[in-house]
Amino acid sequence: MLQKSIFISICILFFSCKSETKQTNVASVDTTSKVEAKLNAEAKTTTTEIPVLNFEQFEKYLQIDDDNIHVVNFWATWCAPCVKELPYFEAVNAAYKGKNVKVLLVSLDFNLKKLNVFLAKNELKSEKVLLDDPDQNAWISKVSKDWSGAIPATVIYGKGKRKFYEHSFTQAELESELRNFINQ
Repeated sequence: MLQKSIFISICILFFSCKSETKQTNVASVDTTSKVEAKLNAEAKTTTTEIPVLNFEQFEKYLQIDDDNIHVVNFWATWCAPCVKELPYFEAVNAAYKGKNVKVLLVSLDFNLKKLNVFLAKNELKSEKVLLDDPDQNAWISKVSKDWSGAIPATVIYGKGKRKFYEHSFTQAELESELRNFINQ
């Protein structure tokens, strides 16, 4: 009789544990599905479209001959000084809107999904492109013979003048350089 009681107790314990495991697994799958659904929904609402160009497609942005001053900033989400100065370019873009100043933010990121999430989160209003050309040695010197390839880097050109900067800007420095082009 004692053996039968022990056997029944073991069976009850075994089946009750197994049942709890099933419930835990179902809950886990349910939670996982909810998390995946939430991430997918966030990904859809936090991404944006950005043109992806190789250098041949991009090069025309460095040679536009019109009445505008062009500010072309090379940056990446993984570059802290680049991200820090983005608001300054955004401020210039807003302050000089309609005043013949065009700002172009050229991302050199490797991960398009991460870049799109960053752009959506930060709501950058300036024109943006992703320069996706792995042969930097071929095109860096075409941007500027003085460019080592370090970022942030900026080209400002227009009205017959062109200047390259391989450093980050403060907002005052950026606006001062831009005024040099506007007031010539």
